[in-house]
Amino acid sequence: MTDETLAQLGAALGDLHRVLRRTASQRAGRVALPDAQVEVLRLVQRQPGISVREAAERLGTAANTVSTLVGELTAAGLLNRDRDPADRRTVRLGLTDAARERIAAYGQHRRDLLAAALVGLDPADRERLLAAVPALSRLAALAAEQR
Repeated sequence: MTDETLAQLGAALGDLHRVLRRTASQRAGRVALPDAQVEVLRLVQRQPGISVREAAERLGTAANTVSTLVGELTAAGLLNRDRDPADRRTVRLGLTDAARERIAAYGQHRRDLLAAALVGLDPADRERLLAAVPALSRLAALAAEQR
């Protein structure tokens, strides 16, 4: 694998992410959230009740940065902050119903966009891309471990 091939893969994945993100947000009739806020929401979706400190560790970000993001998301009505009954100093995070609805609508728009784009591909390209999904998922997990 060459540097050029790696650059092309990164560019293609980045371009696909940006197009899906912008278009799905537009179709949902919403302004796209900043990537950092989306990362926090996705983490809380996967791990409800996570603390700000734990979220910062998992995201590889400073706790004060995550705290700021949590404040913004709470003000936007997308996150709940609840005190941990076992340790009142710890705040546990959860998605609001509005966040769950927004995530579901966004996900549906994204899937619709991908499905429409895949139909436009040559069947052999479509099959190769779909067959690569497990490998791409493993690649994403390995890249996340490298942080």
